[in-house]
Amino acid sequence: MPHARVDLMKFRRGESPTVSARELPEMLIQTLANLEGEAFIAAPGEIAIFATPGTEQLGILKDGKVQSPELIATIRVVRRTNKKQVGKIDIPRGPIGEGIHELTVTVIPLSEDDLVLILVSDESEAERVHEVRRDFVANISHELKTPIGALLLLSEAVLGAKDDPAAVTKFATRMQTESKRLTDLVQEIINLSRLQDSDPLQVAVELEIEDLISAAIDQSQISADNRQIMVSHTEAKDALVLGDREQLVMAIQNLVENAINYSPEGTKVSVNTTVDQGIVDISITDQGIGIPENEIDRIFERFYRVDPARSRQTGGTGLGLSIVKHVASKHGGEVTVWSVPGVGSTFSLRLPVYTPTQESVQ
Repeated sequence: MPHARVDLMKFRRGESPTVSARELPEMLIQTLANLEGEAFIAAPGEIAIFATPGTEQLGILKDGKVQSPELIATIRVVRRTNKKQVGKIDIPRGPIGEGIHELTVTVIPLSEDDLVLILVSDESEAERVHEVRRDFVANISHELKTPIGALLLLSEAVLGAKDDPAAVTKFATRMQTESKRLTDLVQEIINLSRLQDSDPLQVAVELEIEDLISAAIDQSQISADNRQIMVSHTEAKDALVLGDREQLVMAIQNLVENAINYSPEGTKVSVNTTVDQGIVDISITDQGIGIPENEIDRIFERFYRVDPARSRQTGGTGLGLSIVKHVASKHGGEVTVWSVPGVGSTFSLRLPVYTPTQESVQ
C-alpha cells in the first residue's frame, strides 16, 4: 500500500555555521512554498537550508546537497560576481535508463551570508510534449482508419444481408470484434497521452513492488484463464519505489498481457522480482513465439507490431510496449528484452529502489 509523503521539506538542521533556516524571513519562506516550480536556498558548501519537496525528487538535491556539477559551478559564479545567472541543466531521472529532466535554473544572490536562491522550472517538458503530440496525431489518424473502415463495411454488409439471419449474425460478431479493437485502441491512446503530459516524480508516493505486481496480475487473470495460461509469481524481499501507482501497475500489466497474448495456450508465464545494487528488476518470461533479432530494436515504437496478423487476433493495439517504455523512463528506469524465436521472451522493467529518509518516515 502507498505510504504518505511529506508535502513540504522541513528546514535543514544546522548545516550552515553562519545561518539557520529559522532566521529566513517568513514571507520568503511562504513565497517559495507557493511557487509552481521548485526552489531552494543554498548556503556555502552548496548545502540547502530550505527546499521544496520536488528538488530531491528531481534529483537536484540528495541528502540536502546539490548534485549537479553544472549547477554547483553556476552557484559559485553568482557568489563571486553577486549577479543573477540563468541556465539549463540536465539531471538524470534515475541511476539507469535514458530519461532526463531538462531544467531551467535561475540562481539569485541574497543579501548576506553568501546565501543564494535557486529557482527551478521544467519548461522544456511543454515543448517536448508539443512535438510528441504532433507526431502522435499523425500516427493515430492512420491507426483509427482501419477499425473504423472495417465497421463501415460490416454495417453495409449487415444491411445487405438483412434477409439472411446467419449472415447477419456473422457480420454482427465481426462488428463486435472491431468495436472492441477500436475501444481498446482509444483507451491506449488516452493512456499514452496522459503519460506524455504528466511527470510522476513530481507527485510521487512510496509504493511496495509486491503490491504493484499483485494488482497487475489480478487485472490480467481473465486473459490468462481464457488461454489456459498459468501466471506464476515469485516474491522477493520487500522493496519500495517512488512513483505513480496507476502508471506502474499499467506498465507491469501490459508486460504480463503481452506475454499471455503471444504464448501458446496451456503454457506458463513467470513473473520474478530481484533487487540488486539499488535496482529492482521485475522480469516477465513467456514460452511464446519470440522476437526476431532484427525487430527487437523496434518493438517499443508506437503502433509497431512484430506479427500484425496475431495482433489483430489478440486485439493488440501496438501501443502496450511503448507505454511501458514511457512509464519506465518517467520513473528513472528502463525496460529491456531478451528473446529467442521459438523459445520465448523475457521483458524486464528495472526501477530505482527508494529508501525513505528519516524526515519522510517521521
